[in-house]
Amino acid sequence: QVQLVETGGGLVQAGGSLRLSCAASGRTFSGYRMGWFRQTPGKEREFVAAIWWSGGRSNYADSVKGRSTISRDNAGNTVYLQMNSLKPEDTAVYYCNAHRVTGIGASDYWGQGTQVTVSS
Repeated sequence: QVQLVETGGGLVQAGGSLRLSCAASGRTFSGYRMGWFRQTPGKEREFVAAIWWSGGRSNYADSVKGRSTISRDNAGNTVYLQMNSLKPEDTAVYYCNAHRVTGIGASDYWGQGTQVTVSS
């Protein structure tokens, strides 16, 4: 059974930093794209950053580019999102995602989310 468990959220002042962690278990994640998404009440979940488990290629939403770094620890099966220079508009529930597309379709797994609140 696949499990994605996010930790590291909390309350931080604007300009501060947080590091989110996503512990992945239940299968081998090579070939998966591991991502972070966020959602605020009344809005759709939006992409934040992603990294390919194999190779380490990454990409970011424009809203966090230059302020955030996604990384992975293959040995520990953990994905991180380091967020710096946080802004109040970064306040959201952050979700970890594991995504893979194969010849027979796509697979998506989600964590339960972790709350990030940035005060002004």
